[in-house]
Amino acid sequence: MADEAHDERRFTAIYDECRQRVWAYAASRAGRQVADEVVSETFAVAWRRLADVPDPALPWLLGVARNVLRGGHRAEVRRESFATELARWTARPAGDIAEDVAERLAVLRAMAALPDGDREILILVAWQGLTPRDAARVVGCSPAALRVRLHRARRRLASAAESAEPPPAAGQAAKASPAGTRRQVKTITEEMS
Repeated sequence: MADEAHDERRFTAIYDECRQRVWAYAASRAGRQVADEVVSETFAVAWRRLADVPDPALPWLLGVARNVLRGGHRAEVRRESFATELARWTARPAGDIAEDVAERLAVLRAMAALPDGDREILILVAWQGLTPRDAARVVGCSPAALRVRLHRARRRLASAAESAEPPPAAGQAAKASPAGTRRQVKTITEEMS
């Protein structure tokens, strides 16, 4: 009985601490429509395998979430949901907008142009705040291999941001300056170091 109460308290603490980050990871990979289901399945696995959950739990949970997302029966829904979410993120409003917003949009467009593996590593390190060691656990490679992949992903992001041309908008819209886009990419890559 005491063991059950301890397990419940531990699981509740893990859930409270990590649920938002697991949801954010799932939403960034597959869109908001799928994120709730991924969180539910991830924490169901965590409950069943509570003895296997290490401290800190977040990298392990993100690895489980990654495996849930890889499930074949959800692949098509995931692609459609992500495309819709990405279109919402990068939609350029008509009219004049601030230069920093245009730069952020250029970076998001550059992220969308990257291969899925590059995007995943950048999301784990920059947006989820994982260390390269923890991110390596999530994707199932060595920390050294992750650092190499991260370096290459950063270069491809910088290159994609340099060559990205924002789509034409109705009316006059602010255009991201190459210097501003480089500054945004530099900020993102510095945060990942």
